[in-house]
Order: sequence, then C-alpha cells, then structure tokens
Amino acid sequence: MNNNSNLKKGSLVCVSTGMQLGAHISPISQSHIENADIVFAVMADGIMQKWVESMNPNVFNMQQFYQKGKPRSDTYEEMMQTMLSEMRKGKNVVGAFYGHAGVFVTPSHKAIAIAKAEGYYAHMEPGISAEDCLFADCGINPGQLGCANYEATQLVFYQRNIDACGYLILWQANIVGDRTLIKRATNRKYRQLLVDVLSEHYPLEHEVILYEAPTLAIDSPRVESITLGDFINAPLKPHTTLVLPPSKPLRRNADIFEQYEQLEANVVQLELVK
Repeated sequence: MNNNSNLKKGSLVCVSTGMQLGAHISPISQSHIENADIVFAVMADGIMQKWVESMNPNVFNMQQFYQKGKPRSDTYEEMMQTMLSEMRKGKNVVGAFYGHAGVFVTPSHKAIAIAKAEGYYAHMEPGISAEDCLFADCGINPGQLGCANYEATQLVFYQRNIDACGYLILWQANIVGDRTLIKRATNRKYRQLLVDVLSEHYPLEHEVILYEAPTLAIDSPRVESITLGDFINAPLKPHTTLVLPPSKPLRRNADIFEQYEQLEANVVQLELVK
C-alpha cells in the first residue's frame, strides 16, 4: 500500500460512468467528477457529454482526438498524455469513460500505470460495462455453462481456444480484421474471415446474437438472433457485440468422474467403520 504522505501533489482517477445515462454511475465515481480540478471525458454521445459537464464546470471532451484516418493508437496516446500533463501540474485529474473505464479502454490503464510509477496517487473506479448489460438483456448466466470473451480481430489472427460448450462473446465485431487501427468498419470479406474461423466449431446455421446495449433509458437493447452464416451481411454498428451460444453439450471427463466416485466410495466406507 502506498504511503500518501510520500506521493507527489496531483492525482489521477479514472472513473466509469456506466452504459446508461445517469443510471449506472456509482456515487463515488460521481463524487470524483464533481470534485476534480479538471475532467477529461470520453462519452458515447453528446448527451452524455453534457451530463458530465453538468457535474463539473471544467470538462474537456477527449472524443475530439478521434479523427478520420488517424490510428486509434495515436488517439489513445494523446488521451493518456493529456491527462498526465495536467496531473503533473499538481491537479486532481479525473478521466471519465462511459461503460467501464478498464474494459476496452487503453489510455486509462496506461495512464494509471505511468502515474503510479512517477509517484502520484492513481486508481480506477469500476462501473457497469456492456458485458454486464449483455448478461442481463440476453438472459445469460456465465456461471451455468461458462463464457469466454475475445476481441474479434484477435480471434481471427491468433490461435485461441474456442469451447463450443460455453458462451463465446466477441467484441468489436464491426471492425473485425482491421490491424491498421484506422478503419471505422470492415466489409463482408473481412467478416468472412471470422465466419471461417468460427465455422470450424459451429455450423453455419447455428443461431447467434447481435447485441447492443442502450445508452438512454428510453432506448431498448438490440438482441437480434441470426444464423452464423448470415453474419457477413448483417447491419453492424461500432458497439455491436457478437454472442455465440453453446452448440454442444458439456462433455463429461470420464477419468475424473471415476476418481470422484472412488473417493465417495472411500468416504462411505470410512463412515461405516466409525
């Protein structure tokens, strides 16, 4: 644990505002925003941005760092350095990110790590992510059959284990196959690469889900069922998530079950001896 008396003046706290406007933010995250010297916000839309600005008069919109043709890696570096620069001036800085500040948010993790290494107080406040909303809206209990989360492009280009006995959740399906970090969307030829990988484990007629979490209370989630084969032509948005339900039943581990039954038999024998 850090000794706060030895820390430099200035701090960085990255907070999560949740997916839905005003409904998902925690009291402590809201307090950090209200009491910050400056807030750097990355919100889903202008309405959410205005909402953050209503909590603090000094809010900087970091969405402006996204530019057409600009690599997202450059955008993330700019966000990170902007927050750190103000922290190094001795200010109490807050980075406010919609959803969960640590889920698919690169600059928050990097900035916090650098701030700590330089001797500043820095930490992250958790929040309600798109995955949390997905479990609720799609009626999925990850503890029942298990689930795996992968970024879609990573699944295509690297050898990852796919267990068709559990749920598979694929993020950033709209830009699957993009390794330039520039594209806002990829076409059906890139999507076909993903379908080719998945078809080794799922039939093309397997029913999958296109999911989008709502950001306003008046909106409804998108929970649309299509076949895996139809994915290449499906309308996708930047925040569309692809969910593959299990296509196979759980496979019993016969050797372990045999050992378990022997253990149980030994326990019964011991009880009889007593």
